[in-house]
Amino acid sequence: MKHINRHIKNKLLAALEVSPIVFLNGPRQAGKTTLVQGLSKKDFPAEYVTFDSVTQMAAAANAPENYLLEREGALIIDEVQLVPEIFRALKIVVDELRQEQSEKLKGRFLLTGSANIMSLPKLSNPLVGRMNVLTLYPISSAEALGGSGNFIERLFNSDFEQDKGKRKLTDVIRLATFPEISGAQVHERTNWFDGYLTTILQRDVRALAKIEKLSSLPNLLRILASRAGGLVNDADIARDAGLNAVTSRNYKTLLKMLFLTFELMPWYRNIGKRLVKSPKDYMIDSLLLCHLLQYELDDLEKNRPELFGHVLENFVATELLKLMTIRNDRLGLFHFRTSDNKEVDFILEKPNGQLVGVEVKKRDSVDKSDFKGLKALQELTGDDFICGIVLYRGRDVVPFGKNLWAVPMSNLWS
Repeated sequence: MKHINRHIKNKLLAALEVSPIVFLNGPRQAGKTTLVQGLSKKDFPAEYVTFDSVTQMAAAANAPENYLLEREGALIIDEVQLVPEIFRALKIVVDELRQEQSEKLKGRFLLTGSANIMSLPKLSNPLVGRMNVLTLYPISSAEALGGSGNFIERLFNSDFEQDKGKRKLTDVIRLATFPEISGAQVHERTNWFDGYLTTILQRDVRALAKIEKLSSLPNLLRILASRAGGLVNDADIARDAGLNAVTSRNYKTLLKMLFLTFELMPWYRNIGKRLVKSPKDYMIDSLLLCHLLQYELDDLEKNRPELFGHVLENFVATELLKLMTIRNDRLGLFHFRTSDNKEVDFILEKPNGQLVGVEVKKRDSVDKSDFKGLKALQELTGDDFICGIVLYRGRDVVPFGKNLWAVPMSNLWS
């Protein structure tokens, strides 16, 4: 597999220059180990250990503070969540170095993990104020194709490009996935995802929580896949999964912690209109979504266009999520839906309230009806509304009114 330049690298190095602990989390096999091992050889010289090693894990769990203090320089710890005892020891070591005003404090520890420890207060609380958290997702389409990854910046500047027709959309989706299967054949992906899910649902789940009905998790994951891009209805999900409501919600939270799924919260302001406040569920990877649905992309496109539309929306959601992680501002990602069913798939909002809307269409043409939700959002937000676009499969950038555009899908990776 060819080397892929990960766009988060510069942000990660910048964090190491100011923070004693940097935690790089994200899904298993997203490329965290490859990235940090590469940094350790040149940009961030450091000792590398992994808690996937039974010996390293046992040593760290037995005497975590000594395990850390024995290292003179910077240390990279891979799969750190496998030894929960290490987090309290990290706090003690960092505080001791602070008292000594040690020059070695900045960038002392680079941690990676396949679980979101920020959802586990017992682990994350000791490191508040001492740790910078970044997330590495699977490869973005811009990374896979050598793009700059500046689509969001261009979106806020209404700077769009014509589609030069170089890439087929389904081929791009096959590239924008986990590094090991980027561009792989369908049988390779099938075998890989089978093993991937087995590892997570059998090993990682057990490491994080005591699950009474472990066998129900694969079924719950398939149910969530079938509802990707839809409004969350916890009662329906629990019923279909054969679980009570509390257990279903807890299991859903666990799947999010392991970066298999994510939710987008609804956007709303105190504007006097009642907006639907249910989140929307998505899968962390669109090829994983296809695997769980037991469909190949080309079959979906040809025979199940409606379902392909949901996969395409999931793809755009994951692309926006990936692009947000390389920015330094605290951008929010939401969906928008009014009580009279006007909706926008995605809203990106800056801390100052400026926002853009993104609607996704699987067609290669657009008409004015596709802008209903964006126009409703524009009316509600006034001057804060920078622009609204409909991403579609055509090749032309076309204006549809003030600050409203039809934009080729290829702008995501160009």
